[in-house]
Amino acid sequence: MNVPRTRAFVQVDVFSPSPYLGNPVAVVLDGTDLTGAEMRRLARWTNLSETTFVLPPTSREADYQLRIFTPDGELPFAGHPTLGSARAWLDAGNTPHHDGRIVPECAAGPVTVRQADGELSFAAPPRMREGGLDDAHLDRIITAFGIAREKVVAHQWV
Repeated sequence: MNVPRTRAFVQVDVFSPSPYLGNPVAVVLDGTDLTGAEMRRLARWTNLSETTFVLPPTSREADYQLRIFTPDGELPFAGHPTLGSARAWLDAGNTPHHDGRIVPECAAGPVTVRQADGELSFAAPPRMREGGLDDAHLDRIITAFGIAREKVVAHQWV
């Protein structure tokens, strides 16, 4: 039987100073030898809305690479997982390249997380898509919600 190695993993409450009142995210602090399929499986196992994996950066400007998974697949960016992962990364004893800011490298691009007075905040990366949805995506959404196309007044990527 092949036993997987032990890996550091924490659960962080985001958006609340009180335990069990925030938005939880699971953070795997070293996902270097995991495949995307293994990350997705681990995300399903944690049973949280998101699970993140910290990896070495691929660009010089980033402090680390961050992959974000839901139980169903990978996201290019998400706010509370980005903040929770930055907190876990700092709490694990890591030091950012620049004072006052941490730069995780997400699939959507680098994100600047500012650190001031013990609080973390970020500016969202640029949208990967702009404008209206393509017909295939719109059809999937209206089918999922069981509404008629003529009931859709407007739509756009966010």
